Amino acid sequence: MTVATALFRFDDSYAREVPGLSVSWAAAPVPAPELLVLNDELAVELGADPAALREPPGVLLLVGQVPGGVTTVAQAYAGHQFGVYVPRLGDGRALLLGEVIDIHGRRRDLHLKGSGRTPFARGGDGNAAVGPMLREYLIGEAMQGLGIATTRALAVVATGERVFRERALPGAVLTRVAASHLRVGTFQYAAASGDRDRLRALADYAIGRHHPEAAGAPKRYLDLFRRVAARRTM
Repeated sequence: MTVATALFRFDDSYAREVPGLSVSWAAAPVPAPELLVLNDELAVELGADPAALREPPGVLLLVGQVPGGVTTVAQAYAGHQFGVYVPRLGDGRALLLGEVIDIHGRRRDLHLKGSGRTPFARGGDGNAAVGPMLREYLIGEAMQGLGIATTRALAVVATGERVFRERALPGAVLTRVAASHLRVGTFQYAAASGDRDRLRALADYAIGRHHPEAAGAPKRYLDLFRRVAARRTM
């Protein structure tokens, strides 16, 4: 479903077309959101008004307080953590805010980090601290400048809460942007489920979103694999 807000026109094609690989979930309330940094250039690229994002409704959106009709989801995936394969990682402290079509006609994910615990939290508190989120913002922009494909940060918002690590730290939510948040681990998770229809639906979604030229190949899934492998070794 596509839902228009005052700032973005959100779509949810991933949750809609690949059911079973995400969980509908809401961001935790934020007591005192304060915008720390906004990527104006990226906001404009996404078709949003930077000035509107600085207003209270915009800041609330950047911490996941979405208007009615917008469904945020935590994505499921597998992967390695601390050198050990984990069959169910998932977005433990993150949410897919929605998908938007940018001014160049590209579909982009808006994704939150530090927005509270989800069913994939595995005992974590679901929070993030200001320092690491600002570092991710800066590193993403540096890699963008170097021509290295990665996620980019749209904003960092302080929450007004304390996050407890080795010591108490100020909390924050990062809003990041990517072509999608499909991972190798998404395919691992789908394959491990034993549901071949789900795995096929995921592969078809990846082809349609990222490599539509593979759709006409005699062996489209093998062609998708080759294209992804080529991208990852560039």
